[in-house]
Amino acid sequence: DGWIIVSTARDITDRRQAEQRIRYLATHDGLTDLPNRNLIQDRIVQAITHARRSGRRLALLYLDLDRFKVINDGYGHPFGDAVLKAVSERLLALVREGDTVARQGGDEFLILLADLRVAADAYIVAQKIVESLDSPVIVQHREIHISGSIGVAVFPQDGQTAEALIRNADVAMYRAKDLGRNTYQFFTREMSEET
Repeated sequence: DGWIIVSTARDITDRRQAEQRIRYLATHDGLTDLPNRNLIQDRIVQAITHARRSGRRLALLYLDLDRFKVINDGYGHPFGDAVLKAVSERLLALVREGDTVARQGGDEFLILLADLRVAADAYIVAQKIVESLDSPVIVQHREIHISGSIGVAVFPQDGQTAEALIRNADVAMYRAKDLGRNTYQFFTREMSEET
């Protein structure tokens, strides 16, 4: 009388990889691989918590590429997508390791500068981004001249929540566009009163 043992083994590697991919896509932009608006929102909340404890500052930069529609209309969406990828790589090269560059959607990016000693450090980064975009982006052997308008909101004075910082950086970005584009503006209380 012997026992018969039947064993079944199933490789679940594919399923695990698919689940990891789904989790990744829920928090990252499919085109640029940057964090998406969900993930940046979480990171802003975490950065605010840290800033409250440490007494440090954080800044949120809202970047909108100027006249990007002209590129999409003139060269087509696949070319426009390639420009967005090139811009995202350029932005990543300009920030510190603990900072976050995210794609908000379309041709808009959010840049979270966490753990700043002084708010003025955000000026330096905003200026670097404007200067960096002055150099043409090379896409498919074409030189593309692009610029961006940036709005900056600083915690704690410009907002106590992620939503308030995003909204106020957006307001400041529109002021930068009104002033002729290719520049940056810091949020001020007067801007919110006008809005």
